[in-house]
Amino acid sequence: MSANYWLKRWKDDDIGFHENNVNPYLDRYFTNLVPSIDSRIFVPLCGKTKDIAWLLNKGMHVVGVELSVSAIKALFIDLGLAPTLTQYGQLTQYCAGNVTIWVGDIFALTTELLGSVDAIYDRGALVALPFKLRKKYTAHITNITKSAPQLLICCVYDQSKHDGTPYSVSAQEVFDHYHRIYSLKLITCDAITNGVKGVKPANAVVWLLSRKNC
Repeated sequence: MSANYWLKRWKDDDIGFHENNVNPYLDRYFTNLVPSIDSRIFVPLCGKTKDIAWLLNKGMHVVGVELSVSAIKALFIDLGLAPTLTQYGQLTQYCAGNVTIWVGDIFALTTELLGSVDAIYDRGALVALPFKLRKKYTAHITNITKSAPQLLICCVYDQSKHDGTPYSVSAQEVFDHYHRIYSLKLITCDAITNGVKGVKPANAVVWLLSRKNC
């Protein structure tokens, strides 16, 4: 799955993965991260998610990363903000108010560019990546965020019945990626009424990842 695949989906407005409402699990479980007002929240592969406006309204600072320029232009229009653009190597920084978005390849984002973050909200990143990229992704965000705690939302279903996103990510895979650095807590596992792309049964699974005390 190449960058062009996602860019074409945004160009063609083939964005069924975009939710027109705030994700209910964010509203329900975000306090489990115990962020204080003014905390800095990292949203990887953020698209134009409505969740960013929700976080801003809660007094958070938001930093995201997204491949699609058009998605981020739409995001700032929705937020009613006019961003300042600054080029940093392969990435372009869009910044306005309490929101900063890096546009480009997430693997080009460094700790220095990202800056300190207090928590990670991963609603659509891990499930958007094919299996061969997920290990690289989880290692990368753990590194650049210095193992900031996470609220992670996944889905689980029979992947053999659907070839594509959102990918099924099992509990074992979450454990394999993260257990060395994080303590993992399963917050909820709920049946998805209409399944995933028509595949049933399917469940939405929410994890809280807390940094282990070394």
